[in-house]
Amino acid sequence: MKRLLIPIFCSTLSFASLIDIHSFEAGFTQKVTDDRNTTLHYDGYVRAQKPQNAVWNYLAPVKKDVYLDRFRVTIVEPEIEQVILKRVESSFDFFMMIKNAKKVADDTYEAHFKNAKFIIKTEKTLIKSISYKDEFENNVFILFKNQKQNIKIDEKVFIADYPVEYDVIGD
Repeated sequence: MKRLLIPIFCSTLSFASLIDIHSFEAGFTQKVTDDRNTTLHYDGYVRAQKPQNAVWNYLAPVKKDVYLDRFRVTIVEPEIEQVILKRVESSFDFFMMIKNAKKVADDTYEAHFKNAKFIIKTEKTLIKSISYKDEFENNVFILFKNQKQNIKIDEKVFIADYPVEYDVIGD
């Protein structure tokens, strides 16, 4: 689950003008590599908006939509007609964590949260990539493309939409 939550928060930020950033959109490629060097690839699109609203639309290898706000994550999996609802920690403030990230090289920042280290690469004022080790010791790398920031995002995109006949698991 953490593997899905962390990128959601990461996607909303830019270091050059953190205070001025209020929205972020981008295509992404995510690679998750385990300790046997097996790599899973995911492609999709992310939209995020302060304070902590985000939706990750995974398009490949399977369609999956992950919605997040400060208190809940909702995962909609159309292929198996299932929705997973989970509460998340309301104290998780990724914006504050990024604000306190330290520059370690040109266009490279390091942030720490709950025993995890995040390496954030930037290009000009946009986040280019994020890498970290998840709770299963997998190496996660997310590359963003066609980034847009501070654009108007319709609030409706952050509301999970799924047919009523889907099985709902969780609270």
